[in-house]
Amino acid sequence: MATQRIIDFLATRRPEGPCLVVDLDIVRENYEHFEKALPASRIFYAVKANPAPQILSLLASMGSNFDTASVAEIEMALNAGATPDRISYGNTIKKERDIARAYEYGIRLYAVDCVAEVEKVARAAPGSRVFCRILADGEGAEWPLSRKFGCVPEMAVDVLRAAHQLGLDAYGVSFHVGSQQTDLTAWDRALADTKGVFDLLAKEGINLRMVNMGGGFPTRYLKDIPTAQAYGEAIFDALSRHFGNRLPETIIEPGRGMVGNAGVIKTEVVLVSRKADNDNRWVYLDIGKFGGLAETMDEAIRYQIVTPRDGDTLEPCVLAGPTCDSADVMYEKAPYPLPVSLTIGDEVLIEGTGAYTTTYSAVAFNGFEPLRSYVI
Repeated sequence: MATQRIIDFLATRRPEGPCLVVDLDIVRENYEHFEKALPASRIFYAVKANPAPQILSLLASMGSNFDTASVAEIEMALNAGATPDRISYGNTIKKERDIARAYEYGIRLYAVDCVAEVEKVARAAPGSRVFCRILADGEGAEWPLSRKFGCVPEMAVDVLRAAHQLGLDAYGVSFHVGSQQTDLTAWDRALADTKGVFDLLAKEGINLRMVNMGGGFPTRYLKDIPTAQAYGEAIFDALSRHFGNRLPETIIEPGRGMVGNAGVIKTEVVLVSRKADNDNRWVYLDIGKFGGLAETMDEAIRYQIVTPRDGDTLEPCVLAGPTCDSADVMYEKAPYPLPVSLTIGDEVLIEGTGAYTTTYSAVAFNGFEPLRSYVI
Protein backbone atom coordinates (compact mmCIF):
# COMPACT_ATOMS: atom_id res chain seq x y z
CA MET A 1 0.00 0.00 0.00
CA ALA A 2 1.12 3.53 -0.71
CA THR A 3 1.66 5.10 2.72
CA GLN A 4 0.55 8.65 3.42
CA ARG A 5 4.21 9.66 3.45
CA ILE A 6 4.63 8.35 -0.11
CA ILE A 7 1.41 10.00 -1.30
CA ASP A 8 2.47 13.33 0.24
CA PHE A 9 5.94 13.07 -1.29
CA LEU A 10 4.53 12.51 -4.78
CA ALA A 11 2.02 15.32 -4.35
CA THR A 12 4.58 17.89 -3.19
CA ARG A 13 7.70 16.90 -5.15
CA ARG A 14 5.90 15.98 -8.40
CA PRO A 15 8.89 13.98 -9.73
CA GLU A 16 8.95 13.77 -13.52
CA GLY A 17 9.00 10.37 -15.21
CA PRO A 18 8.60 6.96 -13.61
CA CYS A 19 10.10 6.63 -10.15
CA LEU A 20 10.20 4.38 -7.11
CA VAL A 21 9.49 5.85 -3.67
CA VAL A 22 10.44 3.77 -0.62
CA ASP A 23 9.19 4.51 2.91
CA LEU A 24 11.88 3.65 5.47
CA ASP A 25 9.28 3.41 8.24
CA ILE A 26 7.90 0.28 6.55
CA VAL A 27 11.38 -1.23 6.20
CA ARG A 28 11.92 -0.64 9.91
CA GLU A 29 8.61 -2.34 10.76
CA ASN A 30 9.43 -5.31 8.54
CA TYR A 31 12.81 -5.82 10.20
CA GLU A 32 11.16 -5.74 13.63
CA HIS A 33 8.58 -8.32 12.48
CA PHE A 34 11.32 -10.70 11.31
CA GLU A 35 13.20 -10.24 14.59
CA LYS A 36 10.08 -11.06 16.55
CA ALA A 37 9.06 -13.99 14.32
CA LEU A 38 12.45 -15.76 14.42
CA PRO A 39 14.28 -14.35 17.45
CA ALA A 40 16.97 -17.06 17.42
CA SER A 41 17.90 -16.50 13.77
CA ARG A 42 20.37 -13.94 12.50
CA ILE A 43 18.92 -11.74 9.76
CA PHE A 44 21.06 -11.30 6.64
CA TYR A 45 19.30 -8.77 4.40
CA ALA A 46 19.63 -9.73 0.71
CA VAL A 47 21.28 -6.57 -0.64
CA LYS A 48 20.30 -7.42 -4.23
CA ALA A 49 16.63 -6.76 -3.44
CA ASN A 50 17.26 -3.03 -3.03
CA PRO A 51 20.74 -1.66 -2.30
CA ALA A 52 19.72 1.95 -1.65
CA PRO A 53 22.29 3.37 0.82
CA GLN A 54 19.54 4.71 3.10
CA ILE A 55 18.01 1.22 3.40
CA LEU A 56 21.37 -0.41 4.10
CA SER A 57 22.29 2.23 6.69
CA LEU A 58 18.96 1.85 8.48
CA LEU A 59 19.27 -1.94 8.61
CA ALA A 60 22.90 -1.77 9.71
CA SER A 61 21.93 0.53 12.55
CA MET A 62 19.24 -1.95 13.62
CA GLY A 63 21.77 -4.78 13.82
CA SER A 64 21.11 -6.51 10.51
CA ASN A 65 23.67 -8.66 8.77
CA PHE A 66 23.95 -8.66 4.98
CA ASP A 67 23.84 -11.31 2.24
CA THR A 68 25.92 -10.06 -0.69
CA ALA A 69 26.40 -11.33 -4.23
CA SER A 70 29.49 -9.37 -5.33
CA VAL A 71 32.44 -7.31 -4.13
CA ALA A 72 30.45 -4.18 -4.98
CA GLU A 73 27.63 -5.26 -2.64
CA ILE A 74 30.17 -6.08 0.06
CA GLU A 75 31.51 -2.53 -0.26
CA MET A 76 27.96 -1.16 -0.06
CA ALA A 77 27.34 -3.04 3.20
CA LEU A 78 30.66 -1.90 4.67
CA ASN A 79 29.96 1.71 3.67
CA ALA A 80 26.57 1.44 5.39
CA GLY A 81 28.27 0.61 8.68
CA ALA A 82 28.31 -3.18 8.74
CA THR A 83 31.44 -4.87 10.02
CA PRO A 84 32.97 -7.76 8.01
CA ASP A 85 31.69 -10.36 10.49
CA ARG A 86 28.14 -9.29 9.58
CA ILE A 87 28.56 -9.97 5.86
CA SER A 88 28.13 -13.21 3.92
CA TYR A 89 29.39 -13.67 0.37
CA GLY A 90 26.33 -15.66 -0.59
CA ASN A 91 26.84 -16.09 -4.34
CA THR A 92 27.94 -19.62 -5.25
CA ILE A 93 29.56 -18.35 -8.48
CA LYS A 94 32.58 -16.19 -7.66
CA LYS A 95 35.81 -15.28 -9.44
CA GLU A 96 38.81 -16.30 -7.38
CA ARG A 97 40.14 -12.73 -7.43
CA ASP A 98 36.81 -11.51 -6.04
CA ILE A 99 37.04 -14.04 -3.20
CA ALA A 100 40.56 -12.74 -2.51
CA ARG A 101 39.26 -9.16 -2.44
CA ALA A 102 36.46 -10.11 -0.07
CA TYR A 103 39.01 -11.86 2.15
CA GLU A 104 41.09 -8.65 2.22
CA TYR A 105 37.97 -6.84 3.43
CA GLY A 106 37.70 -9.35 6.27
CA ILE A 107 34.85 -11.48 4.93
CA ARG A 108 35.04 -15.00 6.35
CA LEU A 109 31.70 -16.54 5.35
CA TYR A 110 31.19 -17.96 1.84
CA ALA A 111 28.55 -19.96 -0.03
CA VAL A 112 29.60 -22.91 -2.20
CA ASP A 113 27.80 -25.66 -4.09
CA CYS A 114 30.59 -27.68 -5.72
CA VAL A 115 34.12 -28.85 -5.01
CA ALA A 116 35.65 -26.49 -7.60
CA GLU A 117 34.21 -23.49 -5.73
CA VAL A 118 35.51 -24.89 -2.43
CA GLU A 119 38.99 -25.11 -3.95
CA LYS A 120 38.82 -21.44 -4.98
CA VAL A 121 37.80 -20.39 -1.47
CA ALA A 122 40.52 -22.54 0.09
CA ARG A 123 43.16 -20.83 -2.06
CA ALA A 124 41.88 -17.24 -1.82
CA ALA A 125 40.27 -17.18 1.64
CA PRO A 126 42.08 -19.83 3.74
CA GLY A 127 40.45 -20.92 6.96
CA SER A 128 37.10 -19.29 6.16
CA ARG A 129 33.70 -20.69 6.99
CA VAL A 130 31.75 -22.19 4.10
CA PHE A 131 28.20 -23.40 3.79
CA CYS A 132 26.95 -25.59 0.94
CA ARG A 133 23.73 -24.75 -0.84
CA ILE A 134 21.45 -27.67 -1.62
CA LEU A 135 18.67 -27.77 -4.20
CA ALA A 136 15.10 -27.16 -3.04
CA ASP A 137 12.03 -27.90 -5.16
CA GLY A 138 10.59 -24.37 -4.88
CA GLU A 139 7.04 -25.70 -5.07
CA GLY A 140 4.59 -23.04 -3.89
CA ALA A 141 6.77 -20.10 -4.92
CA GLU A 142 5.47 -17.48 -7.36
CA TRP A 143 9.05 -16.83 -8.54
CA PRO A 144 10.68 -20.29 -8.32
CA LEU A 145 14.45 -20.41 -8.48
CA SER A 146 16.11 -22.55 -11.11
CA ARG A 147 18.68 -25.30 -10.82
CA LYS A 148 21.40 -22.72 -11.38
CA PHE A 149 22.34 -22.75 -7.69
CA GLY A 150 22.82 -25.67 -5.32
CA CYS A 151 23.51 -29.37 -5.54
CA VAL A 152 21.68 -32.48 -4.41
CA PRO A 153 22.09 -33.25 -0.67
CA GLU A 154 24.25 -36.31 -1.38
CA MET A 155 26.74 -34.14 -3.26
CA ALA A 156 26.71 -31.53 -0.48
CA VAL A 157 28.29 -34.16 1.75
CA ASP A 158 31.19 -34.47 -0.72
CA VAL A 159 31.50 -30.69 -1.02
CA LEU A 160 31.66 -30.07 2.72
CA ARG A 161 34.01 -33.00 3.25
CA ALA A 162 36.35 -31.47 0.68
CA ALA A 163 36.12 -28.11 2.47
CA HIS A 164 37.10 -29.76 5.75
CA GLN A 165 40.02 -31.57 4.11
CA LEU A 166 41.28 -28.31 2.59
CA GLY A 167 41.39 -26.56 5.97
CA LEU A 168 38.16 -24.61 5.66
CA ASP A 169 35.53 -24.55 8.38
CA ALA A 170 32.66 -26.73 7.11
CA TYR A 171 30.08 -24.53 8.78
CA GLY A 172 26.68 -25.59 7.48
CA VAL A 173 24.06 -25.97 4.78
CA SER A 174 21.89 -23.44 2.97
CA PHE A 175 18.84 -23.63 0.75
CA HIS A 176 16.33 -21.30 -0.86
CA VAL A 177 12.70 -22.38 -1.12
CA GLY A 178 11.90 -19.97 -3.97
CA SER A 179 11.05 -16.28 -3.98
CA GLN A 180 7.56 -15.18 -2.95
CA GLN A 181 7.04 -18.52 -1.22
CA THR A 182 3.52 -18.84 0.19
CA ASP A 183 3.64 -22.50 1.26
CA LEU A 184 4.48 -22.62 4.96
CA THR A 185 5.60 -26.25 4.66
CA ALA A 186 8.31 -25.51 2.08
CA TRP A 187 10.98 -25.06 4.74
CA ASP A 188 10.06 -28.39 6.34
CA ARG A 189 10.98 -30.31 3.19
CA ALA A 190 14.31 -28.51 2.83
CA LEU A 191 15.16 -28.94 6.52
CA ALA A 192 14.61 -32.69 6.24
CA ASP A 193 17.27 -32.82 3.50
CA THR A 194 19.54 -30.55 5.54
CA LYS A 195 19.38 -32.82 8.59
CA GLY A 196 20.43 -35.75 6.41
CA VAL A 197 23.60 -33.88 5.40
CA PHE A 198 24.31 -33.00 9.05
CA ASP A 199 23.92 -36.65 10.11
CA LEU A 200 26.10 -38.14 7.36
CA LEU A 201 28.98 -35.75 8.05
CA ALA A 202 28.67 -36.19 11.82
CA LYS A 203 29.46 -39.87 11.32
CA GLU A 204 32.77 -38.75 9.80
CA GLY A 205 33.54 -36.41 12.68
CA ILE A 206 32.61 -33.27 10.74
CA ASN A 207 30.10 -31.38 12.86
CA LEU A 208 28.09 -28.78 10.98
CA ARG A 209 26.67 -25.98 13.11
CA MET A 210 24.61 -23.66 10.91
CA VAL A 211 21.54 -23.76 8.67
CA ASN A 212 21.01 -20.85 6.31
CA MET A 213 17.28 -21.00 5.53
CA GLY A 214 17.55 -18.42 2.76
CA GLY A 215 14.88 -15.99 1.70
CA GLY A 216 11.54 -16.63 0.05
CA PHE A 217 9.54 -14.55 2.51
CA PRO A 218 6.87 -12.84 0.42
CA THR A 219 5.41 -9.40 0.14
CA ARG A 220 1.75 -8.74 -0.58
CA TYR A 221 0.80 -8.22 -4.22
CA LEU A 222 -2.77 -9.09 -5.25
CA LYS A 223 -3.20 -11.96 -2.79
CA ASP A 224 -3.05 -12.01 0.98
CA ILE A 225 0.01 -13.73 2.44
CA PRO A 226 0.75 -15.34 5.81
CA THR A 227 2.25 -13.08 8.48
CA ALA A 228 5.92 -13.12 9.44
CA GLN A 229 4.81 -14.68 12.71
CA ALA A 230 3.14 -17.56 10.85
CA TYR A 231 6.34 -18.21 8.91
CA GLY A 232 8.34 -18.06 12.12
CA GLU A 233 6.15 -20.60 13.86
CA ALA A 234 6.14 -22.99 10.90
CA ILE A 235 9.93 -22.79 10.53
CA PHE A 236 10.58 -23.24 14.24
CA ASP A 237 8.26 -26.27 14.31
CA ALA A 238 10.12 -27.79 11.35
CA LEU A 239 13.51 -27.13 12.96
CA SER A 240 12.37 -28.76 16.19
CA ARG A 241 10.90 -31.74 14.33
CA HIS A 242 14.13 -32.47 12.47
CA PHE A 243 16.80 -31.35 14.94
CA GLY A 244 15.07 -31.99 18.27
CA ASN A 245 16.56 -30.08 21.20
CA ARG A 246 19.94 -29.64 19.52
CA LEU A 247 18.99 -26.75 17.26
CA PRO A 248 21.70 -25.42 14.97
CA GLU A 249 22.56 -21.78 14.48
CA THR A 250 20.17 -20.34 11.89
CA ILE A 251 20.26 -17.56 9.33
CA ILE A 252 17.47 -16.07 7.23
CA GLU A 253 17.97 -13.88 4.16
CA PRO A 254 14.85 -11.76 3.58
CA GLY A 255 14.96 -9.42 0.61
CA ARG A 256 11.52 -9.07 -0.95
CA GLY A 257 9.90 -9.55 2.45
CA MET A 258 12.01 -6.74 3.90
CA VAL A 259 11.49 -4.01 1.30
CA GLY A 260 8.84 -5.11 -1.21
CA ASN A 261 5.83 -3.51 0.46
CA ALA A 262 7.83 -0.38 1.38
CA GLY A 263 7.99 0.87 -2.19
CA VAL A 264 5.59 2.26 -4.79
CA ILE A 265 6.31 3.10 -8.43
CA LYS A 266 4.64 6.14 -9.93
CA THR A 267 4.12 5.78 -13.68
CA GLU A 268 2.16 7.52 -16.44
CA VAL A 269 -0.15 6.22 -19.16
CA VAL A 270 1.50 7.07 -22.49
CA LEU A 271 -1.02 5.48 -24.85
CA VAL A 272 -4.27 3.51 -24.82
CA SER A 273 -5.15 1.66 -28.03
CA ARG A 274 -6.53 -1.52 -29.58
CA LYS A 275 -5.12 -3.85 -32.23
CA ALA A 276 -8.61 -4.62 -33.55
CA ASP A 277 -12.14 -3.53 -32.73
CA ASN A 278 -12.86 -6.74 -30.80
CA ASP A 279 -9.41 -6.90 -29.10
CA ASN A 280 -8.44 -6.04 -25.54
CA ARG A 281 -7.24 -2.52 -24.91
CA TRP A 282 -3.49 -2.05 -24.72
CA VAL A 283 -2.30 0.32 -22.01
CA TYR A 284 1.25 1.56 -22.56
CA LEU A 285 3.07 2.92 -19.51
CA ASP A 286 6.33 4.87 -19.30
CA ILE A 287 7.84 1.91 -17.46
CA GLY A 288 8.08 -1.73 -18.48
CA LYS A 289 10.23 -4.84 -18.19
CA PHE A 290 13.40 -2.94 -19.02
CA GLY A 291 12.59 -0.08 -16.67
CA GLY A 292 12.38 -2.19 -13.53
CA LEU A 293 9.40 -4.52 -13.96
CA ALA A 294 11.40 -7.57 -15.07
CA GLU A 295 9.56 -9.75 -12.58
CA THR A 296 6.45 -9.55 -14.75
CA MET A 297 8.25 -12.06 -17.00
CA ASP A 298 5.98 -15.06 -17.50
CA GLU A 299 3.47 -12.97 -15.52
CA ALA A 300 4.87 -14.52 -12.32
CA ILE A 301 4.48 -11.38 -10.24
CA ARG A 302 1.19 -9.50 -10.58
CA TYR A 303 1.46 -6.14 -8.91
CA GLN A 304 -1.39 -4.16 -7.38
CA ILE A 305 -2.11 -1.20 -9.67
CA VAL A 306 -3.94 1.85 -8.31
CA THR A 307 -5.41 4.41 -10.70
CA PRO A 308 -7.12 7.79 -10.21
CA ARG A 309 -10.24 6.23 -11.81
CA ASP A 310 -10.67 3.26 -9.48
CA GLY A 311 -14.36 2.60 -8.94
CA ASP A 312 -15.22 2.99 -12.63
CA THR A 313 -16.19 -0.01 -14.77
CA LEU A 314 -13.30 -2.39 -15.37
CA GLU A 315 -12.24 -4.26 -18.49
CA PRO A 316 -9.25 -6.53 -19.18
CA CYS A 317 -6.19 -4.75 -20.58
CA VAL A 318 -2.78 -5.77 -21.87
CA LEU A 319 -0.04 -3.73 -20.18
CA ALA A 320 3.15 -2.83 -22.01
CA GLY A 321 6.20 -0.65 -21.56
CA PRO A 322 7.47 2.20 -23.74
CA THR A 323 10.48 0.58 -25.42
CA CYS A 324 10.81 -0.58 -29.03
CA ASP A 325 11.08 -4.23 -28.02
CA SER A 326 8.25 -6.68 -28.54
CA ALA A 327 9.18 -8.48 -25.30
CA ASP A 328 8.28 -5.36 -23.32
CA VAL A 329 4.75 -6.61 -22.67
CA MET A 330 3.67 -7.38 -19.12
CA TYR A 331 0.21 -8.90 -18.87
CA GLU A 332 -0.99 -10.41 -22.16
CA LYS A 333 -1.66 -14.05 -21.23
CA ALA A 334 -3.84 -12.95 -18.32
CA PRO A 335 -4.96 -9.38 -19.09
CA TYR A 336 -5.18 -6.99 -16.16
CA PRO A 337 -8.55 -5.42 -15.21
CA LEU A 338 -8.30 -1.63 -15.37
CA PRO A 339 -10.92 1.15 -15.53
CA VAL A 340 -12.48 1.72 -18.95
CA SER A 341 -12.03 5.45 -18.35
CA LEU A 342 -8.24 5.21 -17.93
CA THR A 343 -6.67 7.57 -20.44
CA ILE A 344 -3.45 9.12 -21.75
CA GLY A 345 -1.68 11.22 -19.11
CA ASP A 346 -3.19 9.46 -16.10
CA GLU A 347 -0.67 8.72 -13.36
CA VAL A 348 -0.99 5.29 -11.76
CA LEU A 349 0.76 3.67 -8.80
CA ILE A 350 2.26 0.18 -8.92
CA GLU A 351 2.39 -1.05 -5.35
CA GLY A 352 4.70 -3.56 -3.68
CA THR A 353 7.61 -2.56 -5.90
CA GLY A 354 10.29 -1.87 -3.29
CA ALA A 355 12.23 -5.02 -4.22
CA TYR A 356 13.85 -6.09 -7.48
CA THR A 357 12.91 -3.01 -9.49
CA THR A 358 15.77 -0.48 -9.37
CA THR A 359 18.28 -3.34 -9.54
CA TYR A 360 16.57 -4.89 -12.57
CA SER A 361 16.31 -1.58 -14.43
CA ALA A 362 18.32 -1.30 -17.66
CA VAL A 363 21.02 1.37 -17.80
CA ALA A 364 19.81 3.11 -20.95
CA PHE A 365 17.92 0.74 -23.22
CA ASN A 366 16.33 2.82 -26.01
CA GLY A 367 17.73 5.88 -24.25
CA PHE A 368 15.35 5.62 -21.30
CA GLU A 369 17.16 6.48 -18.07
CA PRO A 370 17.34 3.99 -15.21
CA LEU A 371 14.46 3.99 -12.75
CA ARG A 372 14.81 6.94 -10.38
CA SER A 373 14.56 6.11 -6.70
CA TYR A 374 13.64 8.22 -3.70
CA VAL A 375 13.95 6.92 -0.13
CA ILE A 376 12.00 8.86 2.47
